Amino acid sequence: MYQQMIFVNLPVNDLDASKKFFTELGYTLNPQFSDENAASVVISDTIVAMLLTKPFYATFTKKEIADATTTSEVLVCLSAESREKVDELVDKAIAAGGTASGRTQDHGFMYGRAFDDLDGHTWEIMWMDPAAVQG
Repeated sequence: MYQQMIFVNLPVNDLDASKKFFTELGYTLNPQFSDENAASVVISDTIVAMLLTKPFYATFTKKEIADATTTSEVLVCLSAESREKVDELVDKAIAAGGTASGRTQDHGFMYGRAFDDLDGHTWEIMWMDPAAVQG
C-alpha cells in the first residue's frame, strides 16, 4: 500500500553543524540523498527533513530565502507518543544548541513544546491523548 511522504526542505547556514544537531536528537542521515549540498534527515518512515545549503536551496526557488531567525516561514509540528517524549526531544534540542521557542502548551489532553533549530526554524513537538482524538 502506498504511503504518502513529506519532505520538508530547509535552508541552512552550516550543513555540518545542522547534521550534527539533528543526529544529536536521535535522527539518522540517509547517505543516499546526502552530499556536500544537502543532508537527508530521516525523522520517520514517512517524514524526511532535507537540509540544503543556502546556495543549493536557491536553485529551487526564485524567491528570497527567509532568515528564519527573524521571519517565520513555516512551523513544523511533529507528533510524539507521550508527554515525556515531548520533553525528551525538546530538551535534547536545547542541549544540542537549539533554543526554546514559545510557551509550553498544556491542555490536559494535549501537551506541546517547541524549539528553534540552529537556523531559527521552529519545530513544535506535540502529544495528544489518543482518547481525545477518537472523540
